[in-house]
Amino acid sequence: MTTPTLTKNFNSGAAVAPHRFVKHGSSDEAAIQAAGATDLIMGTSDELGAEASGESLDVHHTGVAYVEFGGTITRGQQVTSDANGKAVVAAAGNRTGGIAMTSGVSGDICPVLLAPGTV
Repeated sequence: MTTPTLTKNFNSGAAVAPHRFVKHGSSDEAAIQAAGATDLIMGTSDELGAEASGESLDVHHTGVAYVEFGGTITRGQQVTSDANGKAVVAAAGNRTGGIAMTSGVSGDICPVLLAPGTV
């Protein structure tokens, strides 16, 4: 179960899939789907996401949130975003979105302890 401790509403700057890492958009009030390991991840989209630009988008910033995995991840590994906002294992120099709480494979939606930073 998702256990966010801080969720804020943004305007989507583009379509954002559910359970994806997100980053700031072109304005202070906008969020877009993260698209790579160097993006400054600010949180995750909720289970609804946003179908188009300008829609309301809830972003979980802290706590435990579910993120779709884009590869094989072992619990305890730091994760970052792939080109589609999915969680993948972070490497040296990557920006991170958090720590995987369970193991999973591509397509699984698993809990991640949100902890943005850098490896």
